[in-house]
Amino acid sequence: MEWPRSFEELERVQLALASAEPEPFPLGKKLVFGGCWVCFTRHRAGPGVAGEPGWAAATSLGVATPGDEVVVGGAAPAAYRPEYLALREGPLLARALRALPARPEVVLVNASGRDHSRRAGLALHLGAVLDIPTVGITRRPLRALGDEPSDRRGAAAALRVDGELVGFMVRTREGARALAVHAAWRTDPEVAVEIALLASARSRTPEPLRRARRMARLARAWCTAIPDNEIPANVWP
Repeated sequence: MEWPRSFEELERVQLALASAEPEPFPLGKKLVFGGCWVCFTRHRAGPGVAGEPGWAAATSLGVATPGDEVVVGGAAPAAYRPEYLALREGPLLARALRALPARPEVVLVNASGRDHSRRAGLALHLGAVLDIPTVGITRRPLRALGDEPSDRRGAAAALRVDGELVGFMVRTREGARALAVHAAWRTDPEVAVEIALLASARSRTPEPLRRARRMARLARAWCTAIPDNEIPANVWP
């Protein structure tokens, strides 16, 4: 599957993905988790414009593995537009995940899944392109409505769009703000919650996603420290 090249084409692909029925992900307790994150440096042309430099990081982490980390650089193919992040971020994230030495069993993405007006946000779209199960993790819901869970780790409160269950607000750490956990490619809302909790350690953010965020931001800082520094296609390794 190729990434769409226009907003109109993306809408058609999202509707098709929303109606797809891929095989459900068989959840295990000893998984190799992946995480991916992308960040951009704004130019004077304005916030969220096409062509601005970006850095996408991908990590993998398992119970018996030391983990892998890669970062790739490139330019944003499209401007920022809510609910159309697949055009802007998808190609860079996919390239970073494909650069990992070993394929994760499930990937956590900083994006929504079923919580979307066409029920196919970037987290779901990325999983379909790479043929890998995904879970979306964001600070807040996109369109869904729901209550806050209790302050107990593992507490969850349903998120719904037009009455449809699309995810949960989940307390991954006691005393920290809850995260929106989104059903995405081959994962339903309940499985998405289990994966988010299995991948969370001491931090509020699941560990593979936290590491990817750190790596992407470090690469951005390193590449922008020198004026007119070019964006290397592969930052790390």
